[in-house]
Formats: sequence, C-alpha cells, structure tokens
Amino acid sequence: MLTISNNVHLPDAEIELSYIRAQGAGGQNVNKVSSAVHLRFDIQASSLPAFYKERLLALRDSRITADGVLIIKAQQYRTQEQNRADALARLAELIIGAAKVEKKRRPTKPTLGSKTRRLDTKSRRGSIKAGRGKVDF
Repeated sequence: MLTISNNVHLPDAEIELSYIRAQGAGGQNVNKVSSAVHLRFDIQASSLPAFYKERLLALRDSRITADGVLIIKAQQYRTQEQNRADALARLAELIIGAAKVEKKRRPTKPTLGSKTRRLDTKSRRGSIKAGRGKVDF
C-alpha cells in the first residue's frame, strides 16, 4: 500500500509493475538482468478522490497517455528493488505535486526606496561607462 497523505492510500492492486531490461551502458548486467521497472497506474480506475483525479488528468505531462494511464520507467539503479522504490516514490511525488494548490499572486508596486536604489545604480553604472570613452587632449 502506497501512502500519499494521512487519509489517501493506494492499494498495491491498482499499481501495475513489470520488470524489463534497462537501457544504456552496464555491460553483461544490463544485458542479462531485468532490473528496470515499468510502472503503470490507471488514474480513472483508481480509488483516488475525485479532486486528485481531476488534477492529475489536467496535467500536461508526457507520462500520462490519452487513456489516462500514467507510465513511469525507473532504470537509474542497478537493483530491481531500488528501481521499484524509485518508481513508487516518483508516483507519490507526482500525485502530491498535482494536489498542491498554488497561492494566487497579488500584484504589488515597487516601493519608493527600491525605485531610488535602482535609479542610483543605473546612474552610477552610466557614469562608469561614460568614463571609458575616448580621451581628447
């Protein structure tokens, strides 16, 4: 069971894990051992609350297919157990990140002090650059 928050849990039956051979360098180990993990999670068929499902399906993420299936491939580590833990951690991180509601930004105006500091810096920089010009005798 994967714990997302205090009251949101995902049963193991909803997460489909398959083990495949990893890509890239690694020699015989990569060629012989199926240590990479292919995680498939059907968002719509899951037991997640509706809020989580809506937020996940609204994400513009290339790992989510048109059918609403999230696919994560973990092949960073040498062992199957580490890759499995990595895939599950990435799934939990994605679900938590999708559920996080951003605080709306209120536009503010710059203070008088910050305006004067900016203008002072600009004039000081301009005088430095003006001093670099050609010298006339």
